[in-house]
Amino acid sequence: MAWIDKQKNILDFTLSSLLRRKGKNAALAFVYAVVVFVLASTMFFTHAIRKEAMLILKDAPEIVVQRMVAGRHDLMDLKYRDGIKKITGVSSVEGRLWGYYYDPLFRANYTLMVPPEFKYQQGEIAVGQGVSRSAVTEEGNIMPFFGIDGRLTSFRISELLSSESELVTSDLVLMSEQDFRGLFGIPKMMVTDLAVTVGNPQEVVTIAGKIKKEFPDTRPIIREEIIRTYDTIFDWRGGIMLVIFSGALLAFIIFAWDKASGLSAEERKEIGILKATGWETADVILMKFWEGTVISLTSFLTGIIFAYLHVFFSSAVLFEPVLKGWAVLYPQFRLVPYINAYQVATLFFLTVVPYTTATIIPTWRAAIVDPDSVMRT
Repeated sequence: MAWIDKQKNILDFTLSSLLRRKGKNAALAFVYAVVVFVLASTMFFTHAIRKEAMLILKDAPEIVVQRMVAGRHDLMDLKYRDGIKKITGVSSVEGRLWGYYYDPLFRANYTLMVPPEFKYQQGEIAVGQGVSRSAVTEEGNIMPFFGIDGRLTSFRISELLSSESELVTSDLVLMSEQDFRGLFGIPKMMVTDLAVTVGNPQEVVTIAGKIKKEFPDTRPIIREEIIRTYDTIFDWRGGIMLVIFSGALLAFIIFAWDKASGLSAEERKEIGILKATGWETADVILMKFWEGTVISLTSFLTGIIFAYLHVFFSSAVLFEPVLKGWAVLYPQFRLVPYINAYQVATLFFLTVVPYTTATIIPTWRAAIVDPDSVMRT
């Protein structure tokens, strides 16, 4: 109990000491919290959106086969589908029709796709929420598209896709196969690519190799490769954010180190008075340790909490253009909170521990000097 009471008294004195220099300490805590906020926001956002992408790609085809001509993705004849179906281990092969459309009126790119089962009639489309906002239209309205021959074709919007799936469907336009082929002039026996399903997941790489060997002008892309690509992209974007804010981070490190490693005349005088009134060197060091802990822990928790609110309740609005890339139709969505405990622990040890430790050394130097000489300096 005596030890606990002693700690309470030292902590109480520490808080009083911090309040006496509240202006300087508040400025330090503010800058400290901003740095933690930026780092934590970047970590939370990249980790959460990577998780979202992994969940979405979980249902992607095991192998996507594209035909390559002069290093470019080209349309595929359905005869490839019949040939791939004969490979042992392949469960099914489906031709897919999808493409991109640039709307010159609203300066936006849309993704046009033919779903496996389209429930509306020819001349009708279903559009994502981002398309609706960009084109200032809604369900029941007419939406025009320029065809490959330059003629304008109008479609009636029969459905606005759910906002719950906006992360995937924001720029999506679904239409019938006849409309898609007519709009882009794609012959009946041609498709964009093939989606291959494999019976045994362990054989995916082997079957991809067989497809490449049997059809040398194709490019089989397995789902794991797509996941690794997205992983790299999100790491790269997170790295860009850290590089952008590295200058501010470096300035904070210099500022915090200067603040922590050097004691002001007022602080040295305070230590001298404490020693003269009977405080042990260990008590003075403990008091400074608590002071550093209060500032760094308060800043850390403040930065973490605001980063959480920023990412998961405002969709990282402050730096979404960098993290989301070049897309014009930003989806409006809320990320599901995914927090990596390892990343938070790393951030804690990189921000809280160094500052707290750095406060102890100059305090120890001042505390071992004769109180009278400390107060005279």
